Amino acid sequence: MTQLGQQFHSAAAHATEALQQGALMSGKSELSEEEYEELLRPLAEELSAMARWVSETNQRMVVVFEGRDTAGKGGSIEMFSRLLNPRQCRVVAHPSPSERERTQSYFQRYIEHLPAAGEIVLFDRSWYNRAGVERVMGFCTPDQAQDFLNAAPEFERHLVDDGMLLFKYWLCCDQSVQEERFEHRLNNPTRRWKLSPIDIKAREHYDDYTEARELMLSATHTDFAPWTLVDFNDQPLGRLTILRDLLDRVPDTELPLADIPWPPLGHKPSKEHFGVLHPIANYPVGKHHHDGHKHHHGHG
Repeated sequence: MTQLGQQFHSAAAHATEALQQGALMSGKSELSEEEYEELLRPLAEELSAMARWVSETNQRMVVVFEGRDTAGKGGSIEMFSRLLNPRQCRVVAHPSPSERERTQSYFQRYIEHLPAAGEIVLFDRSWYNRAGVERVMGFCTPDQAQDFLNAAPEFERHLVDDGMLLFKYWLCCDQSVQEERFEHRLNNPTRRWKLSPIDIKAREHYDDYTEARELMLSATHTDFAPWTLVDFNDQPLGRLTILRDLLDRVPDTELPLADIPWPPLGHKPSKEHFGVLHPIANYPVGKHHHDGHKHHHGHG
């Protein structure tokens, strides 16, 4: 294998490891961890190649992740973003609109986040908030929701006609699975931050969200900007499905790797040396491993 080939396989292995580190999921799966990692590895290599293709050919890519709470939007986005160069790939997760944004044209707050040449933008929810949570939870009027459904296809046609690659995914899960994941968040201190008052209210509106989704699909599933629904009752399987589908929707993205000259260093590698300040002591791994010591935070 050439030095260049070794560099590529090393990068691909790192990419797979990054994706695996982002693969913490709640719920059961038909895949073992080993099976998931084996299936993920070649997809990680393809995703790395796709990102390089986007960069080197000055593409602009938008991937919209929508779906029910706990379906797996955030984790799927993390799976993508862990691999991709943060200078190239951005994640957009809009908070509630500010007072100023409430006075803007609805799509205005999203336009500023669209990609420039060579960039990939992943929307953790998107302009489709108006068709989903805003409609169901009463954060917009029925007229505003309908105006959005009328305007969204034209907005997206402008993006696509301008050369943007637009992919829209809706992540699906049954309410029984959603309840299991809510309970996992409730009982896990490291996941509790993901629960919100809206989640509690949303439990009463599962069927309302289904109705809102079907109305949205009827109005905005177009030949130039189609929706793709992905079953996320099994999150590992769902992530593999969405990644494979995205890779299949872009052209052949394999480009030859540039040969970058990398001469020997030319001298003995230097070590860190310190004058003004020194590093703090390393974390006491052995002590914590053996006695399960819990750190008590100081106050003041």
